[in-house]
Amino acid sequence: MAAVSEGTLLWSPPEELQQRSRMRHYMDWLARHRGLAFSTYEALWQWSVRDLEGFWSSLWEYFGIQASAPYTRVLGRREMPGAQWFVGARLNYAQHALRAAAARAGGQGTPGEDGSAPARPVVDPQDPAVIYQSELRPLGMLTWSDLIQQVAAVASGLRELGVGPGDRVVAYLPNIPEALIAFLATASLGAIWSSCSPDFGAPSVADRFRQIEPKILFAVDGYRYNGRDYDRRPVVAELQRQLSSLEATVLVPYLGEGGGRAVAGGMAAVAGPVPAGQGGGPAGDGGGAGFFPGRTLPWSDLLRQGGPLTFEQVPFDHPLWVLYSSGTTGLPKPIVQGHGGILLEHLKMLALHSDLGPGDRFFWFTTTGWMMWNYLASGLLVGATVLLYDGSPGYPDMYALWRFAEATGMKLFGTSAAYVTACMKAGIEPGRELDLSALRSVGSTGSPLSPEGFQWLYEHVKKDLWVASVSGGTDLCTAFVGGCPLLPVHAGEIQCRCLGADVQAFDEEGRPVVDQVGELVIAQPMPSMPLFFWNDPEGKRYRESYFEMFPGIWRHGDWVKITRRGTVVIYGRSDSTINRQGVRMGTSEIYRVVEDIPEILDSLVIDLELPGRGPYMPLFVVLREGVELDDALRSRIKQRIRESLSPRHVPDDIVAIPEVPRTLNGKKLEVPIKKILLGVPREKAVNPDSMSNPESLAYFEQFAQQL
Repeated sequence: MAAVSEGTLLWSPPEELQQRSRMRHYMDWLARHRGLAFSTYEALWQWSVRDLEGFWSSLWEYFGIQASAPYTRVLGRREMPGAQWFVGARLNYAQHALRAAAARAGGQGTPGEDGSAPARPVVDPQDPAVIYQSELRPLGMLTWSDLIQQVAAVASGLRELGVGPGDRVVAYLPNIPEALIAFLATASLGAIWSSCSPDFGAPSVADRFRQIEPKILFAVDGYRYNGRDYDRRPVVAELQRQLSSLEATVLVPYLGEGGGRAVAGGMAAVAGPVPAGQGGGPAGDGGGAGFFPGRTLPWSDLLRQGGPLTFEQVPFDHPLWVLYSSGTTGLPKPIVQGHGGILLEHLKMLALHSDLGPGDRFFWFTTTGWMMWNYLASGLLVGATVLLYDGSPGYPDMYALWRFAEATGMKLFGTSAAYVTACMKAGIEPGRELDLSALRSVGSTGSPLSPEGFQWLYEHVKKDLWVASVSGGTDLCTAFVGGCPLLPVHAGEIQCRCLGADVQAFDEEGRPVVDQVGELVIAQPMPSMPLFFWNDPEGKRYRESYFEMFPGIWRHGDWVKITRRGTVVIYGRSDSTINRQGVRMGTSEIYRVVEDIPEILDSLVIDLELPGRGPYMPLFVVLREGVELDDALRSRIKQRIRESLSPRHVPDDIVAIPEVPRTLNGKKLEVPIKKILLGVPREKAVNPDSMSNPESLAYFEQFAQQL
């Protein structure tokens, strides 16, 4: 296929989509109820960042937020850090996550024709709330009624264990329904949730959980990935030894029961795309007590609890969960976000920017150790059916997730740029081989999606597809640049700055620039910004993380360009930006060019300033099996970079490596590898427990000795 260039128009939203979108409904609602008329998305965005109080209070009203106590001020304090939102309000995130089925009589589930009805989601309690599949479990489903019943039971069990507001409940679980149920039960009590994926090792999990002193641990006995079983019972026992604050462990017998047998739910309410005879709820009745020292309960004990589901009313800024930075270069930062901030932010993103509503089937490929799991769980806020997948995206082949999309009638397929690139390299044809007629949009995050990645989705998945590349971070648990159903899609570009997110590109003097690469900053507060970091009482670590370069302005650490059309291009982390003879370039630009060469599967570029030697930029490449890095291939790589980018950015060396070092979330470890190549010891440069392939570091240690 002929390559597309950055900015090439690939898709424009049909008029029907625009008119029926929730973004348009919100704009009509503003005109009717606030007297605010906006003819374009750009005008709406400008208002949303000029009038923070007006914008965020409009979302409160539009989405019909339920609060047991009203707010007295939208923004009590507006400086960063330390902004105070919706002062005086009391509410509960979990109440909103389950209200679509709990109060069917109130509100309207989809936008009304007159644009006047609030966007309160309503679903039939027997409709599917969760559809799930894994390498251990066939396709299964929980109705909204099932979900509410099981959340109520687990919440009652946690209450019996002494869990209350402010207590920490942690989970070492895969992306299965039990994790979602346990999270909602925890949030309903006003307790604080935190989770890690079972592919994390014991030191990495302990580094995270020990900081917040949890009372209860939910843990799995094992999991299956890429066709291989992993027994995690020794890890759980080690966690019990290291987490001295634990009072009880709840064991989910996932691997031991072969995926578990049904305790509730079934397939009756899933129409069409889910094969008959493959129903069943999450694991239960598996026993499991007695595997570990201390008080250990089987999951089934909690599910046998009775009592109604109630929701502890907490302040707007009461902690909801603790997320963690990657921890690649030190102890992971425990990032605390609140009930109200996450509620409003995720309603905005999922309903308005992703155009999701009741019954829409929403998927993002993630683990419980990545913020996208939390984001996926919030699909319940808008009444969407949340789709969970646990396993390797490449097992038994690269069609695995696309088959899951076909089977579930998926509407939004969320993934990473790395996965799209892997599908390209594998040469698969999902649109030709599978029925993806229900699929309307693909979301991509984790790293910049190249123009070729955009093009592949349109040519090999679906021509009439809304490709929404998004970028944000764990720090706010959201995207602050992303998709919009009213705007066209251009290759290699993110459609817009999101509502309420005052994203700017700053030059070195702290001045906003357009059509020029600069530091990505957020110039005004957002409700989902961290309340604080755990164990950071004076806020020193928090301020150092985001506010040192531009005091009072959030510096995110990405290299970004905002175009005159209002689109956004992310070029990678600004602290790994390549600066050759004064010309700066994001690493993603080099990866795009290099990885477009068929013989190359992956790459890593590092820009160094070696003492006594000067500038040195090696390019490390992972080759397709059977390919040799000979002089001809080296010359072709250099020529491609010279012609596509600039002669300044041709690497000094090209070196073949077995694999690119990556975090558990799949991000390339550019800065830690740079440190290792500059002579920093491995243990000071990177935490191997934060990596998916720590053995890959050995090569770079040896390479550093030759420099």
